Amino acid sequence: MAAITRTPRSRWIEEGLRALAAGGPDAVRVEALARELGVTKGGFYGHFADRNALLAEMLDAWERVSTEEVIERVEREGGDAHAKLRRAGALTFSSTLLPIDLAIRDWSRRDQAVAERLRLVDNQRMAYLRTLFGAFCPDEDDVEARCMLAFSLLIGNHFMAADHGTRSRADVLERAVRLLEAS
Repeated sequence: MAAITRTPRSRWIEEGLRALAAGGPDAVRVEALARELGVTKGGFYGHFADRNALLAEMLDAWERVSTEEVIERVEREGGDAHAKLRRAGALTFSSTLLPIDLAIRDWSRRDQAVAERLRLVDNQRMAYLRTLFGAFCPDEDDVEARCMLAFSLLIGNHFMAADHGTRSRADVLERAVRLLEAS
């Protein structure tokens, strides 16, 4: 008799995050996730007490991947503070993590618990940025301003629809990053 394979808990979380990124928290529905995974919803309840338990684990996974794992990878790959800043930004706001991050930011506007979680994550990110900018910028006030500008640039860039004359968005972003990195 063949063993029954269960859909791993991690797949439910991954699919939940994908649904969140695509349609916000209302899109994270057990039936829809089961359909996307090609399984029955009964397997869901073997892993989670309810939808809220899944949502909480999704936030845990997002926090772990977007802070701890990003910082570990940046540190493991090494380089000077400038290289680490660029790598941290590229990883944190990658095509995989950015849609989830933006969906969580939107969700946090309507859910105080999510807003608190976002604050914790952003504080972890800012603390890491302070160490990186602090490696070449001795003024604490300038470090804090650069952190805020860098973070705002990476998030806000995705909400801007403005043209940049004859310059491409990529060129303007690159110049902005160089200005932030200036010693």
